[in-house]
Amino acid sequence: NDAIGFGMTPEVILYYSRNCYGCADAINFSKNILRIHDYKSGNIQAKMQQLYIYDALFCMEYHVKPGEIQHVLRIYQNDGFIEEQPGADIILPVMDRIKRADLIIEKLREREE
Repeated sequence: NDAIGFGMTPEVILYYSRNCYGCADAINFSKNILRIHDYKSGNIQAKMQQLYIYDALFCMEYHVKPGEIQHVLRIYQNDGFIEEQPGADIILPVMDRIKRADLIIEKLREREE
């Protein structure tokens, strides 16, 4: 219901390359605020790292500078949620890791061809 209240779009594919992409449960970017919500079932405490990746993928796909927007990430689990509002200091290193890993994978693919 929170996703509906925030006007979020469900099941959004975030695509950087054939090697790195994901699907956010719900996402919205409006008025320089990026919201990403994810639902986790099960009892093992979910970690925010997956949402950092979705955030980074969004910024790369849509050419958004992480330092120029607000980030609101939520994980819903066990009838509650945890929220973080990471800054560019968190998202930029994730973007860098994705880019480096993508280059490595592409070089390996070229060797196989």
